[in-house]
Amino acid sequence: MEPIEIFKALSNEARLQILHWLKEPEKHFTPHEGIDMRKTGVCVSQVTEKLNMTQSTASHYLSILQRAGLIKTERIGKFTYFKRDEEKIREIADLLKSEL
Repeated sequence: MEPIEIFKALSNEARLQILHWLKEPEKHFTPHEGIDMRKTGVCVSQVTEKLNMTQSTASHYLSILQRAGLIKTERIGKFTYFKRDEEKIREIADLLKSEL
C-alpha cells in the first residue's frame, strides 16, 4: 500500500463522493435486477449516471480508487461491479493513526 497513491486518489471531490456513495450503496443507487449492492457493489453505469459525467471519466476514477486499494471489483456477465474494500480502508486508517 503506497500512501502517496492513496492521497492522490482521495484528492479529487468526485472520487471522494464515489467512496461516500459506496459506503451505503442502497441509499444512493437503484440496484440492477438480482444484484445485492451491499455484497456485489454497483456498476460503472450507475456511477456514471450519478456523477453526470462520461463513462470513460467515471471508469478512470474507479480505476484510480482500485489501484489505491480503496475499492475492489467483481465481474458478473458483461458488467463490472465496484464496492469499497473495507478491510483496506481500515488498514489505511490505522496507517494514518500510526504514521501521521
